[in-house]
Amino acid sequence: MSASRDRTPPRTPEGEARFLLDRAVRRARVALFWEQAWPALARVGVVLALFLAVSFAGLWLSLPVAARIAGVVVFAGLLVFAARPLLTLRWPDEAAAVARLDRRSALAHRPATAISDSLATRPDDPVGAALWRAHVARALAAARSLRAGTPSPGLARLDPRAVRALAVLALFATFFMAPGAHLSRIGAAFDWRSLVPPAPFRLDAWVDPPAYTGRPPVVLPGLRSDDPTSLNAAALQVPTGSTLVVRGAGIDAATLKLEGGIAEAQPEGDQPGPAGERRYVIRGDADVTFLGPDQRRLMWHFKAIPDGKPSIAFAKDPQPGQRNSLVLAYRIEDDYGVKEAEASFVAAPPEPPLFPRPGAVPPKVGKPLVPPPDFKLSLPPGGRTGAAQTTKDLVAHPWAGARVEVTLKARDEAGNEGTSETRTLRLPQRTFTKPMARALIDERRRLALDPANRSRLVRVLDGLTATPEQFSPGAGEYLGLRTALARAQNARNDDDLRALVDYLWEVAVLIEDGTLSEAERELRAAQEALREALERGASEEEIRRLTQELRAAMDKMMRQLAEQAQRDSGTDSRPLDPSARIVRPQDLQRMLDRIENLARSGNRDAARQLLDELQAMMENMRPGSRQAGRQQGQQQGELGNMIQEQQRLRDRTYRQNRQGQQGQQGQGQQGQQGQGQQGENGFGDLQQGQQELRRRLGRMLDEMRRQQGQQGQQGQQGQNGEGGESGESGEAMGRAGDALGRADQAMREAEEALGRGDGQGALDAEGRALQSLRQGAQAMAEAQRGNQDGQGPGGPGEEAAQRTDPLGRPLRSQDYGDDFTVKVPDEVDAQRARRVLEELRRRLEQPERPQLELDYLERLLRGLN
Repeated sequence: MSASRDRTPPRTPEGEARFLLDRAVRRARVALFWEQAWPALARVGVVLALFLAVSFAGLWLSLPVAARIAGVVVFAGLLVFAARPLLTLRWPDEAAAVARLDRRSALAHRPATAISDSLATRPDDPVGAALWRAHVARALAAARSLRAGTPSPGLARLDPRAVRALAVLALFATFFMAPGAHLSRIGAAFDWRSLVPPAPFRLDAWVDPPAYTGRPPVVLPGLRSDDPTSLNAAALQVPTGSTLVVRGAGIDAATLKLEGGIAEAQPEGDQPGPAGERRYVIRGDADVTFLGPDQRRLMWHFKAIPDGKPSIAFAKDPQPGQRNSLVLAYRIEDDYGVKEAEASFVAAPPEPPLFPRPGAVPPKVGKPLVPPPDFKLSLPPGGRTGAAQTTKDLVAHPWAGARVEVTLKARDEAGNEGTSETRTLRLPQRTFTKPMARALIDERRRLALDPANRSRLVRVLDGLTATPEQFSPGAGEYLGLRTALARAQNARNDDDLRALVDYLWEVAVLIEDGTLSEAERELRAAQEALREALERGASEEEIRRLTQELRAAMDKMMRQLAEQAQRDSGTDSRPLDPSARIVRPQDLQRMLDRIENLARSGNRDAARQLLDELQAMMENMRPGSRQAGRQQGQQQGELGNMIQEQQRLRDRTYRQNRQGQQGQQGQGQQGQQGQGQQGENGFGDLQQGQQELRRRLGRMLDEMRRQQGQQGQQGQQGQNGEGGESGESGEAMGRAGDALGRADQAMREAEEALGRGDGQGALDAEGRALQSLRQGAQAMAEAQRGNQDGQGPGGPGEEAAQRTDPLGRPLRSQDYGDDFTVKVPDEVDAQRARRVLEELRRRLEQPERPQLELDYLERLLRGLN
């Protein structure tokens, strides 16, 4: 049979037959082995199917632990009993395989056995050997017909009631009864933990948002050994940078499974955190899962919300405020609030000339010698979103008066920065009236913006000091100019030039103010220190100390003013205006006390406003600073009287015209002519009143033109030193002149209409005149406010000062308490009021209305007049 084991069929017929026999023997062995093993495997499968069916049906979940143990033991015994035949399985031998071949092939003379057998007689018997070879030859010829047959385990005989089919049916039926919980139901059969109490454990977790967001911590679902019904999933939105804190007791919190933008946080310093605590930083969307000892699974899904960039924008254009300060109004928006904001300045490129020369190269902007006046901005209340305003005094900065581009920037705690649009403006500056002081300030600004202007400064200083008899400077002023020239010539580096810039300011102030500048400088410094402390919310002790310093500086300023008044008493022989307001030291002390009390009570905004009023009052007390304000105040008072007289004249015209119309309706055509003549006679008095009012307006216009001519000459002399406020005041006065000119023309038309007896035409012209007068009064008020805010030494106008007390409240004892600080109504308000009056008059002209209503309308119009 050695040849039969070779799987390569030999080339001889005998070898090929033996190869076929060997393959048939192998198939027969497999069939015999399957017939022996399959019944035992089927019994094992039935036991397993029944166990799974019982598990899927949820029987173990409803049984106590003892019953579970008993059930598992029973199924284990059945499994052992069913698998016992598998232990005795043996691989079939060759004789059994050959016998199966002969039995299943049903061939005569058992060819498989014949091929496998050998000759029993002696091999030297020729007759027996020949017969044997003939027999083997016939068996080999039949080898191709050998068949092992299909296995026949005989399960139907062993299981006549088909219990195996019922087990498989129960398995499939219960499998679809418990979708998604198959493993847990199988594991319930082996859950015997109640017999041995498990060790207690607990897992707590929460999310700490960043502190700057102001959000509270969020507690997440956790695991507790004594609460198996707790929630095991959570999904929430958290700010980027939040910290996930996991603290475990009796459990290892380090086995968390992290996915997405989450990583373990590095401990701060060398001190470790509490035992069993882990911290993770959430940088993006993340999923965290944890499998507890009781096989419960925790799942947390975090959606990270990034911190957006703050936005900052101008609420209105930058504009000068009181005492030439810069006022920036803006609005800040941010999701969690900003940390800080600032205003950034850069020098604006020079404006191109109106008529540039062909081929001219535009000037280059060099690197500034002095850094720009960047400063911090005040934040909205709470530091989050809202409108805010910052007032900064930059008159002493070398860039004052220069054209700059300002950009607002806001930064939040996360480091995000937002910027506003860029605005171009001219920084407010102090107005210097003396030409030499203005020249020094201009050259100081040029040197601060570009160190290359040093040579120009040397030429200017050399020219000012070469012929001092043309300027007639004082000894101290001349010495200051010579010192500045020497320092400009001998400067070796930028630090020397910066020191020169500061020195030029001191010289210019000395030339402008004389010995008063030192006291004013101390007073301004004390005021700025107190204002800065109020803005940053300083303590009460610091506010009290700064207030005492302001009192001392104010006392020194008052003494200087008194000495200046004594020195000027011989040159100014004008008597004191009896209507002028006298400010006593007690009034100033009360204002300081009130500022301190407001700061102590927490009303810092009101304290800053009162401090501005005090500073404006002190600056207004300087000699020669109120002459222009007095003139404008007188003109405003005269214009107010003219508005009232024009209103009364219009009401009289209306009543006269109404009486004429009623007479026409009652007397017919003849009476109409008589009343018309009577109306013309009545209109004659009104015409004279309108003519006198127009003459007064003409005199006021002549006076305004004369003042504007004088101011224009002064502006040409001091053009280099003027700021933006004087231009705005001049523009407002120009609008006032135009409005009053229109009022003069309307008065002339009303006068002509009254002469013709045209009452309705006179009413229309008088209405236009009244509206133009009001527009002129509003423009004059804007011009006066511009002078108050723009002039360095100026302050509230004389007229306003005469009508208010030292605290800025209107006096009720003069002119029946008229408060000229009330804003003049604009054109929209005037039109609305005029429409209301016209409607009242129209209804009064309808005689068919009840007499009671007509009487009420008459009284209402009389009260308005």
